[in-house]
Amino acid sequence: MTKKPHASLSRKAFLTLTGAAAATTALPSTLLAQETKPLLSRIKMATIGAPNLHDVERWYTTWLDYTVHERGTVSGTLAASWGTPNTAGRPYILLQSAAGDDVYIRAVEVDPIPGYQAMTTWGWNAIEIICDDVDALHEELKTSAFTHLAGPSNLMGGTSSIRAVQYKGPAEEVIYLTCETGDRSKSNLPLPRGPVDRPFIMVLAGTDLDEMERFYGETFNMGGGGYRFTTTGGLISQMQNRADDIVYNIGLVRCREQGNNIELDEYTADTGPRQTAEGQLPQGVAMTTFNCDDLDSIDLEFITPPVKEYNGKRSVVFTGPAGELTELIENKRA
Repeated sequence: MTKKPHASLSRKAFLTLTGAAAATTALPSTLLAQETKPLLSRIKMATIGAPNLHDVERWYTTWLDYTVHERGTVSGTLAASWGTPNTAGRPYILLQSAAGDDVYIRAVEVDPIPGYQAMTTWGWNAIEIICDDVDALHEELKTSAFTHLAGPSNLMGGTSSIRAVQYKGPAEEVIYLTCETGDRSKSNLPLPRGPVDRPFIMVLAGTDLDEMERFYGETFNMGGGGYRFTTTGGLISQMQNRADDIVYNIGLVRCREQGNNIELDEYTADTGPRQTAEGQLPQGVAMTTFNCDDLDSIDLEFITPPVKEYNGKRSVVFTGPAGELTELIENKRA
């Protein structure tokens, strides 16, 4: 960038809302054990393809207390690594929570896709953000420009200590705002360091849960196939205007660091891939960036060879099984 300054659980009983991916604390600890360490250490960044960067900046800074950490234009080298050459020269902003964590939400300008609606196509569909008190946050967001979708509600039919609310942003990106209301010292969720902190779960949708689990499990040692749930109706049906009795399969794969996960949502076969403007990022939740220790240890075909656009750190991008763009930044972490 160019800077300026297989346990099967009922998801219906397990979740009152399809869109609360932070269900890891409700799982028995034996299900969470993994024999090998995942190659992806944590979520580093969620990228939004936004037709209007001004709206993204105003909404996130006004109502979520994020600040613009960096702004600039996408370099030709970085755009090529994403496989989106027409993104070169497009403006971007890098948003950071008030807690100052080095995990970001990036918005990149894209041409709008007529008729695009959130959570109706394959690929990255939602960003889950750890928060301190979702009820207090919901009260503030009621009068915001964000569109309220569902919640707040506790998971497991109200019996879990995890509580979540869902909203939609200006680029048709869905955000889940989640908190731990119980003993946080015993929770698998990361600790929030302010009212609204950082992304910690990304939601990926496709039509073949087995394939998505197998890919992330085998490629990144993420224990694919270990965590399966079902949900009936819920947020997916709501967003796609479908019947409440449709059953959806849900998977969960975990990064190495606490609370960093990917939720895998299996959509019905009649859904399709994300449409994009030629050579640009998708609109909505466009890409997820993860940290990894060593790019050379990953046996995968990347769009281009590694580039050094992040303060000298190597990065690559690959296209996943649901057509999702996923970026890896090499940064060895404990």
